[in-house]
Amino acid sequence: MVILVINAGSSSVKFTVFDMADQKKVLASGLIERIGIEGTTMKYSNHRGEEIKGEVPVKNPQDAVRIIAERLLDAKVGVLKSLSDIKAIGHRIVQGMDKIVQPVLMTADAKNIVRDCGVLAPLHNPHNLMGIEACEAVLPGVPNVGVFDTAFHSTMPPRAFLYGLPYNYYETDRIRRYGFHGTSHGYVAKAAAALDGRPLEKLKIITAHLGNGGSVAAVLNGQCQDTSMGLTPLEGVLMGTRCGDVDTSAVLYIMKKEGLTPDQADNLLNKKSGVLGLAGVGSSDLRDVEGQADKGNKLCAQALDIYAYRVKKYIGAYMAVLGGLDILVFTAGVGENSITMRAAILKGLEGIGLKLDAAKNSVRSPEPRVISTDDSPIKIHVIPTNEELAIAEATVKLAS
Repeated sequence: MVILVINAGSSSVKFTVFDMADQKKVLASGLIERIGIEGTTMKYSNHRGEEIKGEVPVKNPQDAVRIIAERLLDAKVGVLKSLSDIKAIGHRIVQGMDKIVQPVLMTADAKNIVRDCGVLAPLHNPHNLMGIEACEAVLPGVPNVGVFDTAFHSTMPPRAFLYGLPYNYYETDRIRRYGFHGTSHGYVAKAAAALDGRPLEKLKIITAHLGNGGSVAAVLNGQCQDTSMGLTPLEGVLMGTRCGDVDTSAVLYIMKKEGLTPDQADNLLNKKSGVLGLAGVGSSDLRDVEGQADKGNKLCAQALDIYAYRVKKYIGAYMAVLGGLDILVFTAGVGENSITMRAAILKGLEGIGLKLDAAKNSVRSPEPRVISTDDSPIKIHVIPTNEELAIAEATVKLAS
């Protein structure tokens, strides 16, 4: 069964085509960027190693899906004989609140829910929805399936998802912790169990999805018990440009002192804080900050120390939540690639069973691997995330 996976953003559409019947083979993948902006470009590659890159005439998501379809059928670089080969389309959707807690066929009712949930994800849900409607227009009759970032976290108990606010805000406005990166957390937890050779249903796992955005999750027997992101992706660990956990009174103080509007405060907390704000070198990329720290920049060194410390705190807290730990998983850009950050996070945790093997940690590989010592009571894994494959798997299951 051929599955097309679409991730539609505000100015981009990422796509991957899988042949799920042929060992989940990636037939083609790519990205269209700067949609609706001058200089829209497309990157495309297929399983034969053929690649093309260049400007494309795209003004909206429907144009983007049309161009994607044309490339998939192209006589030289295409991978399909007919668009009818595509049996279903899986879509990444950010926010389903507690209204949609599993993959669903995108019926009119489901789309209305996505639209309603957009109040908590105004930069994501509306664009996710436009991607669905673009596929409906270009590929009529093909089932569209929504896979939600928040769904994996829907198993959290009230003690984990409720805030210390008057209860009526939850009853009337559904103000609560939802969590994000759920598709990634679920995928790597399952992959870690497979790598360890034990059933997911019998394991205590902490997953650390660390990229420009980051979150940590506590997974018990395959179900999420708690996660660091909250109502929005702002809460939790320190991130590239997001502040993570902060006293709300500090925000109110800054707003009053600087005369900031809510939108200006939102921009400060989401786009100008985190590693970017602490390091002060104009970059939120940890590679840049690490490079400056190596040259003696004390603010950069301090920002990295804060980043590692915040993740370390969540690992300790979630070990308490789970009542122990079998596997710690690192994933996403920083988690998969930063040798120094993994070491910094794990430094000092040997006494609670997390023993890092420095030699194993220094090996760079695209494959899942164990980086703990052979005698470590708790296994430490690096698992490359694959949200597109997870979406494809959920799509096949539901479409079938």
